[in-house]
Amino acid sequence: MIPLLTDAIEAHGGLDRWKSHHTLTATIVSGGDLWALKGVPQDPVARTMRVELHRQWASVAPFGTGRHTDFTSDRIAILAAEGSVVAERSNPRSSFARHDLRTSWDPLHRAYFNGYALWTYLTTPFLLAMDGFEVEEIEPWREGAETWRGLRATFPAEIASHSPEQDFYFGEDMLIRRHDYHVDIAGSFPAAQYVSDPVNVDGIWIPTRRRAYLRGGELKPMLDTLMVSIDLSDFRFD
Repeated sequence: MIPLLTDAIEAHGGLDRWKSHHTLTATIVSGGDLWALKGVPQDPVARTMRVELHRQWASVAPFGTGRHTDFTSDRIAILAAEGSVVAERSNPRSSFARHDLRTSWDPLHRAYFNGYALWTYLTTPFLLAMDGFEVEEIEPWREGAETWRGLRATFPAEIASHSPEQDFYFGEDMLIRRHDYHVDIAGSFPAAQYVSDPVNVDGIWIPTRRRAYLRGGELKPMLDTLMVSIDLSDFRFD
């Protein structure tokens, strides 16, 4: 690993501690403008998000009355409480072909987005040490009086995420402050996600507040265009 990634992982709790856990569960509340643009308005209900840490799997509940999702990179499903399949889609990425920012989503589109996005967020920065990731240090970002060091990651093809290339910025304490990417499944619009208010959970530092804004020129966030908000709490490792 490059020194910046090594330092960031150590600051977040260390790879050995991370590898000692298998799943992470959290309560999430989401909002922002994206949902209405996609024809899937977001309610303020708190939901339970569960992810595996060392392979790409995620589930959120409830997802409709008595239902939950089952996400992997090559399949998305909505399941009933007892586990029967209500709806499913193999090769879900292909269903977003020719989508732009305002193309409507069906429930499986939304479930796929939720699965890969939250898995990425909840496993950052540790996922960048997984096999297949390529990382390099990039120009730092100046935020007010602070300078945040930048890391560019190229994701392996088998990991579903926003875009193959994503940038992560870390403060002087090496905790994550910002995450930039293009949302390829929605017309590749550029986003700058601000990450804050970390809490310590069993020695791992996890942010509790995420705000993703449309990103304008010179990497500047458009603070009047909040695309997605995520508040997280009640973390538990298993």
